Amino acid sequence: WAGSLCMLWLRNSIRATLLTCRPLSLRKSLAALAMADKEGGKRAAARRAVDELVQDNQTIGVGSGSTIVYAVERLAERVKEEKIGVVCVPTSFQARQLIIEHGLVLSDLECHPKLDLAIDGADEVDQRLNLIKGGGGCQTQEKVVAACANSFAVIADYSKESTYLGEKWSRGLPIEVLPFAYKPVQMRLATFGGSADLRMAKSKAGPVVTDNGNLILDWKFVPSPVSCCGAAVRLRAHSMQDTDWATVGAKLSQVPGIVETGLFVGMACKAYFGQQDGSVRVLKSD
Repeated sequence: WAGSLCMLWLRNSIRATLLTCRPLSLRKSLAALAMADKEGGKRAAARRAVDELVQDNQTIGVGSGSTIVYAVERLAERVKEEKIGVVCVPTSFQARQLIIEHGLVLSDLECHPKLDLAIDGADEVDQRLNLIKGGGGCQTQEKVVAACANSFAVIADYSKESTYLGEKWSRGLPIEVLPFAYKPVQMRLATFGGSADLRMAKSKAGPVVTDNGNLILDWKFVPSPVSCCGAAVRLRAHSMQDTDWATVGAKLSQVPGIVETGLFVGMACKAYFGQQDGSVRVLKSD
């Protein structure tokens, strides 16, 4: 309740300033209000998912990113209040630190190769529960952990829900590549259409390096046929709505040097989207 009251107070405080703001201050206040609404949505979605899905004696895959912070917080609350026993398998260095900081039981896939549940965020989710992930650079471990779980749920704020992939996410499809092969892969992706930019770090010189020691290409493709291994695959028929993402993912996996992509097709069974008013919209797979 304290967290909810804090978010409510923040939103009300921001709204109260709008009446006296100058244009520049107004823009800043509106941006802060939107950010507050999104954080509230993340928190609502995470808490709802943990409350509904987590049970005693489960082994849980813990995702990465900003929304998962709220999920781990709620999970730790339930462990303390309800005395439930859970074992957590992280998908990144960040997730590992969150598990440790909240006093949860830490494990790995060597000790627990089969998981009951995985909870993670996403950069975009379409109406068929196809996902784009990898904005934080953790898609490879996230996909492995999700694939080991009996059930995979996504938590996100309202802005991540789309009618189709690519409707809102414009930063490209994250593709993790072996460092020595990034240039050949980059050239290969260029023949598919669009461009694949090497993701550069913001707080260090040089490229982003993943937890696995690899690099990331962000592939921004255009509507054009893809020729791969002699087979032509159209990424878009007439629009992004017509894209066969399973085929796209399969063709990308055939390119030597690609470790994994941020395309998650047919993996999630449920998605929780926290709304601006604090409610949660739940989308289930067919």
